[in-house]
Formats: sequence, structure tokens, C-alpha cells
Amino acid sequence: MKKNILKNDGVQSLIASLVCIVLGMLIGYIVLLFINPTGAGEAITTVIKNFLTYSKGASKLKYLGNTLVKTAPLLMCSLAILFAYKVGLFNIGAAGQYCAGVALSLYAALAWHWNWVLCMLLAVLGGAVLGGIVGLLKSYCNVNEVISGIMLNWITLYLTNMLLTRVKEGTSPYTLGVDKYAASSLIPALGLGKLFNNNKYVTIAIPLAIIIAIVVMVVLDKTRFGYELKATGNNKNAAKYCGMAEKRNIILTLIISGGLAAMGAAMLYLTGYEQWNCSTSSVPGMGFNGIAAAFLGGLHPIGTILSSFFIQHITAGGAYVDKTMYCAQISDLISAIIIYLCGFVLFMKYAMNRTLARREEKAAAKVKEKEPVENGKGGDQ
Repeated sequence: MKKNILKNDGVQSLIASLVCIVLGMLIGYIVLLFINPTGAGEAITTVIKNFLTYSKGASKLKYLGNTLVKTAPLLMCSLAILFAYKVGLFNIGAAGQYCAGVALSLYAALAWHWNWVLCMLLAVLGGAVLGGIVGLLKSYCNVNEVISGIMLNWITLYLTNMLLTRVKEGTSPYTLGVDKYAASSLIPALGLGKLFNNNKYVTIAIPLAIIIAIVVMVVLDKTRFGYELKATGNNKNAAKYCGMAEKRNIILTLIISGGLAAMGAAMLYLTGYEQWNCSTSSVPGMGFNGIAAAFLGGLHPIGTILSSFFIQHITAGGAYVDKTMYCAQISDLISAIIIYLCGFVLFMKYAMNRTLARREEKAAAKVKEKEPVENGKGGDQ
């Protein structure tokens, strides 16, 4: 029998992601129609275009570079979610681990003027420690990783504000600019910025994030370590019976996941693109957007690269919506609707599998009905 292409996991992920994107755009458009029907079409088109709204090629390249700069940390956060989820864990604490990466990388840069590599390694260490705490609580105290992760998100946020207050500007709540006060801590560009109209924020962080995504894929799918991690996630009791250290694997998974999220923060803030607001009272959305990017990408590292770019693309595109017709929050609303629907990718795949299974059952039943009755069958022995 020929294999149905729709049963291929990659094809299912692609179709489910496209359906969620189209539905998200449609619902966003309907919301715009209710608010102000006059400019609804132009507004949703603007969200989709993002940097393509500019007429000059040089401007398009520059703002494409800005989108890529913020795609790198989003990709790292989505990889953190994906890595933990493959092992049966939901690392909702990625947002707090991201904060830890912000705090340690910026403080090492602005207070100690460390090299960017050391700043990034310190950030990774901070995120790994937070992930390790969640893993220890999960393994030895049976504390759900979602509960401990959420609690640590807020603790880490306020600790970040307290620490970075020491390196903030005197007249504003924002930290000092890394590009002005700690140039030696900036991630090098190695000429990449020239490809995007001399955009100084485009650095090797972008290709580095893609390389890490490939490494994560290889580790999970091609190594014994990755096999043990996934086996532990599928059934930790069975893994223990087979001689695998299930507690160690859970802790290691969350350590690696936390380090990935924290590295994403360093990849953004060590470019000088953003400054941290020391009066921030809400956890950064980057960690939560990583959840949507991971699921939209079909929980595959390569798919996650594309989904991270798409989510950042529409998020940035929402900023160009006409503010005279819609309030400033409308761009966030449209982005949130699309991101929310991205979480239904797994449900879409489940629905497709159910539908295909029913069709195959019906087809098999029809074939069985048409088969001729063999001689001697059904008679008395």
C-alpha cells in the first residue's frame, strides 16, 4: 500500500501551522472590522508586511535586520521550551531564566566590562542554576515544574530589577547602553551588519542561534543522551527499570533548558539593541512567546527557526499599524491572537490523524465487503 503523505509528521506540522496562521489572521481581521472597519484591510496587511512597508530597499534591509536581531533570543527561548517538552517537561520558567540572563549578562558588561563570551557564559550559568532548582524540586520533592517555574519567574524578575538598578542611568529607569559604556562586551558583527544596510545590531548571535538549533536537533535525535532523555519523558518508571537515571535526566534537562533561555537574553542585550527597564513589573513576553514558537514549529528545531521568525515578524509588523485609527495596543492584540492559536498545532495534528484513521477504517471495511467468500469458510467443520 502506498503511504499517505498526510500521515507524515513533517507534512502534518506544516499544514497545522499554516491553518493556525490563517485562522489567526482571519480572527485578527474580524476584530479590526468591529473596532474600525474603514482601515481593517490596510491594518492587517501592514502587520503581515512589517519591514516590507518601506519603499526603499535600504530601509527594508535595515528593518529586516532588526527583526532578525529579536528573532535570535525568541529562537533560543523556543528551543528551551522544546528541549524540556521532548523530555515530558513544561518549562514555563523560561521567562524567569531569560530574566536571569538579562541580569547577569548586563551586570557583567556594565559593571565589570567583561568580554561578551564571559558575559554570555555567566548568563547561561544563571539560567542553568534556575533550571536546576526547578529540576531538583521536581525530582526529589515532586513539585510540579509549572508551579515552581512560575514562582521563580517573579522572584527572578524583581531580583533582576534590584541588581540592574546599580548600572542604570541616573535620570531614567533604563540601564546604561552597552554600546556606549561597555563596547568591549558587545557581540561582534564580523561584517554581517553590512548585509543589512550597516545595521550595527546585526551580529553573529543570529547564525549562532541557528547553529544551536541544529545542535539541539542532533543531540535529541542522534545521540544516546538524547534517547535517554526522551525515554525518561515518555515513561520515567520504565526508564528507571531499564537502568536510566531518571532523576538525573530530569535535572539535566531543565539545566540545559534554562541555559538556552538565558543565552537568548544575552544574545539580545549584548548587541546594544535594547536597555532593561529597572521598573519593569511584568515578566518579559519573550519566554512565553517561545512556547508559541515551539508549538508552531511542530516541536522540531528546524521548524522552530521558521516559526520564531514568523512570530517576531508579525509582532514587529504590528507596530506599523495606523495609530490614528486604532489604539496602540491593537498591534499587541493581533499578535496575541495569532500567537494564541499557534498553541493549537498539536490539536490540529491530532484531529488530522483521527480523520485519516477513520477514512482508512472505512476503506478497509469496503474492501472486506467486496472480497469473495472463500470456499469452505463459514461452513460446519
